[in-house]
Amino acid sequence: MGTKKISNSRRAFFKTSAALVGALAVSSLLDPLKALVITTEEPKNEGPWWGIGIDIKKCIGCGLCAKSCKAENHVPIQPFYFRNWVEQYTILNDGTLKVISPNGGIDGFKTNEPKEDIFKTFFVPKMCNHCAKSPCTQVCPVGATFVSPDGVVLIDDKYCIGCAYCVQACPYGCRYIHPEKKVADKCTLCYHRLKKGLAPACMEICPTGARIYGDLRDKNGIMIKFLKEHDCQVLKPSLNTGSKLNYNGLSKEIR
Repeated sequence: MGTKKISNSRRAFFKTSAALVGALAVSSLLDPLKALVITTEEPKNEGPWWGIGIDIKKCIGCGLCAKSCKAENHVPIQPFYFRNWVEQYTILNDGTLKVISPNGGIDGFKTNEPKEDIFKTFFVPKMCNHCAKSPCTQVCPVGATFVSPDGVVLIDDKYCIGCAYCVQACPYGCRYIHPEKKVADKCTLCYHRLKKGLAPACMEICPTGARIYGDLRDKNGIMIKFLKEHDCQVLKPSLNTGSKLNYNGLSKEIR
């Protein structure tokens, strides 16, 4: 009798799972955007809902994005405080993976590996993912970290107590405690510029157009075009953070 109950429960589970997968497949065909950001629930308010696109295939590792970000947002100059940075991934012929980010990529990259030993190498820009379900906002004990109506994750310095819970909670390593202010700091997508209709500093200065931003609600906008024309993925999708940072060319080695 017990075996029969377990068997029936398993059959019900697999039927439910199959139905869910089928529903997602149909949803993907009817609404490709929803399939791309399936873990992200669009807010009910009106106005823009900002998303970010990074094309790894276009990044040349110049580091201008990280350099301009520090200048624009008064990020400490020490080589371990960054709002955004660039990593170089090098895969050797024997399968060894090496990842470096000297000074966030600001000073450029120089590999010590012999050219003949390198299978491939590429650059990966990193920044806040501005998640719709961000872990950092959930753990903040005083509500200093919040999501703006247009989808940008921000920090209110007046409320932040510098406990660093959010720093530990961010799965992408995008936060730090400011050494002088003693509060959490991170990428704001240059919110002060966005409100004036200006592009974030890192995107304005990128010489190859490797990074873009746009309104995810604008079906004819640059972000939707980017999502339609590329095989986009997010970092660590299993965490279900609702990341709105979409990468083109995100290979399995990238973490």
